[in-house]
Amino acid sequence: MRVSARARIVGWMLAVVGLALSVAIFVTTVILLSELDNRVDAELANETEKFRRYAASSLDPRMGSDVALLLEEYLTINTPDRWEDFFSIVDGDVDKRTWIEPPVRLDGDAELVAHMARATTVDDRTIETASGTVSYVVIPVTVVGDPRPGHLVVAIFYDLQREEIADAVRVLGLSALAGMVLAGAAGWFVAGRVLAPVRLMSQTAEQISDSSDLTRRLDVPGDDDVAMLAATFNHMLDRLEQAFVVQRHFMDDAGHELRTPITVIRGHLELMSDDPEDRAETLALVTDELDRMNRIVDDLITLAKAEQPGFLSLDQVEVADLTVSVVAKARALGRRQWRVDEVAEARVPADRQRLTQALMQLVANAVRHTTDDDLIAVGSAVRDSWVVLWVRDSGPGVAPADRERIFGRFMRGAGRTGAHDGAGLGLAIVRSIAEAHGGNVKVTDAAGGGACFVMSIPLWELWEVR
Repeated sequence: MRVSARARIVGWMLAVVGLALSVAIFVTTVILLSELDNRVDAELANETEKFRRYAASSLDPRMGSDVALLLEEYLTINTPDRWEDFFSIVDGDVDKRTWIEPPVRLDGDAELVAHMARATTVDDRTIETASGTVSYVVIPVTVVGDPRPGHLVVAIFYDLQREEIADAVRVLGLSALAGMVLAGAAGWFVAGRVLAPVRLMSQTAEQISDSSDLTRRLDVPGDDDVAMLAATFNHMLDRLEQAFVVQRHFMDDAGHELRTPITVIRGHLELMSDDPEDRAETLALVTDELDRMNRIVDDLITLAKAEQPGFLSLDQVEVADLTVSVVAKARALGRRQWRVDEVAEARVPADRQRLTQALMQLVANAVRHTTDDDLIAVGSAVRDSWVVLWVRDSGPGVAPADRERIFGRFMRGAGRTGAHDGAGLGLAIVRSIAEAHGGNVKVTDAAGGGACFVMSIPLWELWEVR
């Protein structure tokens, strides 16, 4: 049987509250009963002492020689409390009693009265009656000049007083039960409000599972644990949505660009004859297409990683050293007029390998759009808390209408002079590397003609990079 979290929370809450109330009621009952025992004993002792003081201080001369009169006068001025009974015994017989009718008439029990009349010292006992346990004390009285023995009996109906405590405990128990019901209702309401975002997360996850729609988000105000959980869930959806977008782009791009070389390879393999020369030409073509496919896959993997955590490995990069080393590496790409415009004497938090990769892509792009002895210059500078890296050439330049488009995937610019066209992913990789550093890349007209590709990354702030 499935039990909801809401029911478990309320159930555990009621169990804890019920246990606490039960312990409190039990301890209260024990304390009240203990106090009742002490109070009964103290009351009997107090009545004994009070009668002794009365008898010793009595000024009525008649009482000094008449035990019955002494007891009668005392019973007249001393009224019993609730669930108490006073009466006197003179010469073995019940003489007087208070006017308040007790729950049970102890003086009507001849055997008990006879037993009380034989007491020669203060005697306190308990007996069982129709009204429960009764605690009593018998106080013997003797008066000079009166040979008759007298006894004052003070009785306290213990069980009736205990019943009052039981009634109070029952009321307390019923109040506790009513409180638990109210607490349960309130807890059910509060737990429902608290767990509402959790249910919403469950419904959202189910809807995403059914429809693959990762655009839904949770709106949970506040800063408590549930709100933090919802924020974490939203962050997870952001990451999942981004991962799915990257996966979809990768699949679309791979399918778009790899379909042609696969078709070419298949067609030539199907048409390949047994002629050795034809086989050699076909193998050369197939190898070239496979190499191109390998480059495309590498570029696609780089673009996919650019949108994932861990793409950059940050360190403090010396910009001047980076600029010079890129020019040294680029000289092998073609016979051009290689130049270093200027270098920035600065350090920037960045990934040196990724920046080198981006600059080499820009250099390779410049080589493809220039011819022998054309100018290609690399430079770096610090401008307004940004490190600016650029590659410029003396080629045909980029038309204003194409300056944003060429940074897209599989977009090729006009005016290439290289023997092999790329897949159109190089500038997209450059943009991904720049954006991963919190920067950007753009293309402008170079001084004296040609194109100038400028990559800017922040200098003083360590961006939260992917």
